[in-house]
Amino acid sequence: MHNMDEYDGEIDYMHQEDDWDRDLLLDPAWEKQQRKTFTAWCNSHLRKAGTQIENIEEDFRDGLKLMLLLEVISGERLAKPERGKMRVHKISNVNKALDFITGKGVKLVSIGAEEIVDGNAKMTLGMIWTIILRFAIQDISVEETSAKEGLLLWCQRKTAPYKNVNIQNFHISWKDGLGFCALIHRHRPELIDYGKLRKDDPMTNLNTAFDVAEKYLDIPKMLDAEDIISTLRPDEKAVMTYVSCYYHAFSGKQKAETAANRICKVLAVNQENEQLMEDYEKLATDLLEWIRRTIPWLENRLPENTMQAMQQKLEDFRDYRRLHKPPKVQEKCQLEINFNTLQTKLRLSNRPAFMPSEGKMVSDINNAWGNLEGAEKGYEEWLLNEIRRLERLDHLAEKFRQKAAIHEAWTAGKEDMLQKHDFETASLSEIKALLKKHEAFESDLAAHQDRVEQIAAIAQELNELDYYDSPSVNARCQRICDQWDALGALTQKRSEALQRTEKLLETIDQLYLEFAKRAAPFNNWMEGAMEDLQDTFIVHTIEEIQGLSTAHEQFKATLPEADKERQAILGIHNEIAKIVQTYHVNMAGTNPYTTINPQEINAKWDKVRQLVPQRDQALIEEHARQQNNERLRRQFANQANVIGPWIQNKMEEIGRISIEMHGTLEDQLTHLRQYEKSIVNYKPKIDQLEGDHQLIQEALIFDNKHTNYTMEHIRVGWEQLLTTIARTINEIENQVLTRDAKGISQEQLNEYRASFNHFDRDHSGTLGAEEFKACLISLGFDIANDAQKRSGIMDAEDFKTCLISVGYNLGENEFSRIMSIVDPNRMGIVTFQAFIDFMSRETADTDTADQVMASFKVLAGDKNYILADELRRELPPDQAEYCMARMAPYTGPDAVPGALDYMSFSTALYGESDL
Repeated sequence: MHNMDEYDGEIDYMHQEDDWDRDLLLDPAWEKQQRKTFTAWCNSHLRKAGTQIENIEEDFRDGLKLMLLLEVISGERLAKPERGKMRVHKISNVNKALDFITGKGVKLVSIGAEEIVDGNAKMTLGMIWTIILRFAIQDISVEETSAKEGLLLWCQRKTAPYKNVNIQNFHISWKDGLGFCALIHRHRPELIDYGKLRKDDPMTNLNTAFDVAEKYLDIPKMLDAEDIISTLRPDEKAVMTYVSCYYHAFSGKQKAETAANRICKVLAVNQENEQLMEDYEKLATDLLEWIRRTIPWLENRLPENTMQAMQQKLEDFRDYRRLHKPPKVQEKCQLEINFNTLQTKLRLSNRPAFMPSEGKMVSDINNAWGNLEGAEKGYEEWLLNEIRRLERLDHLAEKFRQKAAIHEAWTAGKEDMLQKHDFETASLSEIKALLKKHEAFESDLAAHQDRVEQIAAIAQELNELDYYDSPSVNARCQRICDQWDALGALTQKRSEALQRTEKLLETIDQLYLEFAKRAAPFNNWMEGAMEDLQDTFIVHTIEEIQGLSTAHEQFKATLPEADKERQAILGIHNEIAKIVQTYHVNMAGTNPYTTINPQEINAKWDKVRQLVPQRDQALIEEHARQQNNERLRRQFANQANVIGPWIQNKMEEIGRISIEMHGTLEDQLTHLRQYEKSIVNYKPKIDQLEGDHQLIQEALIFDNKHTNYTMEHIRVGWEQLLTTIARTINEIENQVLTRDAKGISQEQLNEYRASFNHFDRDHSGTLGAEEFKACLISLGFDIANDAQKRSGIMDAEDFKTCLISVGYNLGENEFSRIMSIVDPNRMGIVTFQAFIDFMSRETADTDTADQVMASFKVLAGDKNYILADELRRELPPDQAEYCMARMAPYTGPDAVPGALDYMSFSTALYGESDL
């Protein structure tokens, strides 16, 4: 017998992570939970045998109920127990129970029959836990995990949809009771209203789960809600035992459902197969009956006497093919599909093959269907032959009627047309048109000869075939032939009359043509002349109006010759009137070659003679207006040619004044203001020129060859002149302000202006980037060395060395910094004022990074770093916080905790490093 501390409940199929005695029974609360849980678990099985236990360590001492428990949970019979009351009998019974457990593959360590008989609570609880592991937990398997891990995984899977449940173990994960409720709700949602549960009310949650499990799931209360809540870490084995009851309760229900589903599935397959068999039998019976009824109808060959009756038979057959047969074809196809599907399902479900009733096999139906299609094919051929036979007679009769109707429609009105005397009042062109039309009719008449012959031939064939309506056909054919002979005689008579009339009108037509040929160009000349005489004109010079006057005089010289042509054209018209009167020709219309008549020619000629003097007066008035416009042009040009150069000269003089530096800035300012006053006094001349320009605009004069200056040029030049003198005065005023504010001497300003003017080669008043760089070099700025302190002064040797070393190519970084100061808008140019501001800043006495760094060193007590307390002590609060927020930690060898780097901060303030 081993010492009790050596017992750890180890079994060969499950590794224990903790020892029974050291980790579990040292806590009385855990032992209490195990007693209640294990007792309830044992009673849940013993009640099946009609008994139970009250005290777990006492009631198993004689081994009888222990053996009974094993028989109930295993379903096997154990060896016959000893019925004696002596200790040896009890030990024997307990050993039989322990041997049975060992025989199930369980390795019992430190558990002996004597301890159980003696009522050792620890050993008894360990034995019961071993039994629970073996018979309640070992067989649990979830996704290739078993026993404890499988049960835990099952719990996690089932509670995964519940966000407020997180099962990670079998102790504290269950304290709030939601895990138990979630398992019940997942499988039996109608038992618990999960939505009303709260995580902060574990007592209600636990009692709800325990009560529902006992009442509806037949799971006894193995745990106590108060014990679980009051225990820091509930007993793992007690919780596992209770949870395993949930697993077995729900997994048993699932097995029952699976068995019921399997039975339902088998029955459903049988029912479906029987229904398919019934459907096949009914469909086959209906289809064979339809075939039996249809074949006699298709075999009927009794002909009909009329085409209408035969066509009705054909229509009935088409209805059969279009409406009645297609559904039966679908039924036959569906019958075969159902048969094949049924046989496949029977074979897959290990059922015997289906055998239809006699005469209803698929082959029987196919044979009957073949007989149907044979009868159908013969019936269709017979119908078509009969229809063709009757169609021939109907076709000939219809063809006769159609050709007769077409011929009669063509001849309708032809006799009246041939007997007309319309040519007696027609013109020559109309006579020729009538002749062409008559020739076309003769050709058409000849072409219709074939139709008349065809009509006679069709009537003859109908007579030979004994057509039932032959008398009416013969009468209609005779009328057509008689009418045809009459049309031929009338056609010849009309042709002769048209030819006689044509010769009579040809002479008059020649005269009409000559009149039209001469009247048209003369009429066009008169219309052009009227248009030109009434045409408005726009001229801008004396030369243009003189050209128009000359052209008008040339036109007046052509008028006598035009009057002679007018008299000749009128003579042709008089000759035509004489011929008509002499030969009594009935003129039905006017000249076919033109719409111009003598009255129109005379009216237009009178209009031309009336417009000529009106044109003369208009040209005289325009000539006077152009003379006045020329006077206005010269008046404006004389003034503009003086004012324009004056403005240009003043602009150049202001430019020279801004460059030259005579006297002090105050002297220059006084001189410029006097100059500005003299310019303003010139304003009346500008106003006078504006008045002349107003007169030119009112006269609609758009060009002036006497000057290159426009009023817009003068205005722009005047505005630029005023702007330039004002800007120059402002620039000198700003230089005075800069000099006084920065303490720059007049000599320095003169030097800056001389350097600026030297590099301002285009005299624009601004410097480009390269010109600015050259200007800085000329003033002694060593910009190539970015880190060097700039003094602003270089002697001759230094300046020469600087030019050679940099090749007039300054350091890009330093030069970019300077350009950002003088050209903040990145225009690419530097004004003189910006140049002066920069030079004033560079030469003035200002703080430097070294000076700030030295000041910080004083505050830091001559250390290379400074502390936050020192900053707060020496600087105002807001500035101390500003420094602490931006100073980097000091990393030198003498650094202490909280040291700040004031050196890098000082250089960053002046742009020499990143802040």
